[in-house]
Amino acid sequence: MDDWKDLRYLAAFTIPLSAVISLYFKGAWSYFTPVYAFVLIPVLEVLLPQDASNLDSETRKEKEKSRFFDWLLYLNLPIVYGLLAYLLWDVFHHSYALYELVGLCLSLGVVLGVNGINVGHELGHRQQTAERFLGKALLLPSFYMHFYIEHNFGHHAHAATAEDPATAKYNQSVYSFWFTSVTRQYANALKIQQKLLQNAGKGFFSIQNDMLWYLVFQLGYLVTVFALFGAIGLWFALGAGVVGFLLLETVNYIEHYGLMRKKLPSGRYERVRECHSWNSNHVIGRIVLYELTRHSDHHYKSAKKYQVLECHDTSPQMPYGYPTSMVLSLVPPLWFAIMNPRIPEEMKPDTDSLSLA
Repeated sequence: MDDWKDLRYLAAFTIPLSAVISLYFKGAWSYFTPVYAFVLIPVLEVLLPQDASNLDSETRKEKEKSRFFDWLLYLNLPIVYGLLAYLLWDVFHHSYALYELVGLCLSLGVVLGVNGINVGHELGHRQQTAERFLGKALLLPSFYMHFYIEHNFGHHAHAATAEDPATAKYNQSVYSFWFTSVTRQYANALKIQQKLLQNAGKGFFSIQNDMLWYLVFQLGYLVTVFALFGAIGLWFALGAGVVGFLLLETVNYIEHYGLMRKKLPSGRYERVRECHSWNSNHVIGRIVLYELTRHSDHHYKSAKKYQVLECHDTSPQMPYGYPTSMVLSLVPPLWFAIMNPRIPEEMKPDTDSLSLA
């Protein structure tokens, strides 16, 4: 690591730091993490300039080999689990008002979504088994270990098509999307797992059935939480986990909203290109989310590490960063008014008078 600018990715740790602040001050400060993530960061995104620059080929090769960027990801594992364990211990041993518990649960949920699922997604694309293991461990507290199977074997093959549950339809609200994506992704993961087992000549109850292992690990996690921290800890863990995976689904919603691939005469879809994902060059969202906002390049070359993802001129650009866009998506009429005109005409349904989902 020979460029001080690389230290900018340390900003991702301000999310768990904000949760520590929530826990330390309590009271109204219990809500500091969601306020920081979805009020302060969006304000900064609006004020600061965008950066659409890409690395030159020599610098890109150098940074791709640097282990510094990998260790930034690995550090999220002890941070996420350390914060999770301490918060569970704290709510079990101290009395809080209901509003404080809700605030702390939301704060932990944001950490599980940003530093848990988001980093787990990045590591899940790595070639090393150990890195994929770390990625799955970061998905566990949000009960989304099946995401590894559906995302890698399903979403990347079917993104921007009607067959993909993680692609939001034109005029579909984020609330409708939460339900369809959560349920269909789990069902798809089961189907993909079954197909993998059949190809290997194994039955559903094989030791190679990862979906069964995920169920065992996640149930084991909840049983352990209940045994150590009682009912209050169990409900707290469940609430934070739900917040975590709903954050992921909100990101899924904005990443491909309304963008569809053409179906060819052969019945197959055109290959995934840079124009099938929304890109954002807003600096704060980029560094806090480990370049997730350069999602177009990620789909174009999914094995690319986050620190070398590029901006493509042909990618549709979001008017705001991902954190800001997530907030806007919670108000469907406003979201549709902003985003629908930006969707390429050839990707829109035949009529613009579809009823709102």
